[in-house]
Amino acid sequence: MRNDLAPGKVFPDYQLPDHTGTPRRLSELQGADPLILTLARGHYCPKEHQQHLDLAAFYPKIAVAYTQIATISTDDHHTLQEFRASVGAQWTFLSDAERTVQKDLDIAEYTDPEHNPMIPHTLVLKPGLIIHSIYNGYWFWGRPSVSDLWHDLRAVTSEIRPDWDLSAPGVREAWNAGDLSAFHGWNKSAKAV
Repeated sequence: MRNDLAPGKVFPDYQLPDHTGTPRRLSELQGADPLILTLARGHYCPKEHQQHLDLAAFYPKIAVAYTQIATISTDDHHTLQEFRASVGAQWTFLSDAERTVQKDLDIAEYTDPEHNPMIPHTLVLKPGLIIHSIYNGYWFWGRPSVSDLWHDLRAVTSEIRPDWDLSAPGVREAWNAGDLSAFHGWNKSAKAV
């Protein structure tokens, strides 16, 4: 991966077609939430299937925790849809059939010239596409476990959510004063409590 991409740096805001053919930007998919981003070899790889089956099983917790997830694969549109369906994924898959991400990040997997995939990576991104952690998944054990992701997401969420600790000084006072700006979800409400 490029040397300028490391924890604390901003990941590029790629725009790619999703599994429905709609162009989507990573920042749009992320919104104001943490984002798990997988850069995948593709549908042909059994390691990808296992990682994505684990993520699909973990997905209800990801969703309830106001966290987003996206997969970028070098698969074409039809194969991308098959990959997504075969693992039961409920999140957005993006097609990088032109290898734009692979080339830009310098992650061509040169050991597989037949498929010309990306070296698989998983990233946990803070809002603003800020890199929190990067996992190199060329070998399966280099990919994050659900436990690894849980720890990363706990750290990210506690950092970005002012209402993480409701007993912190000033938090209750802000709520009682009707200042909901620090309260996730409530901060979008025009009506005070």
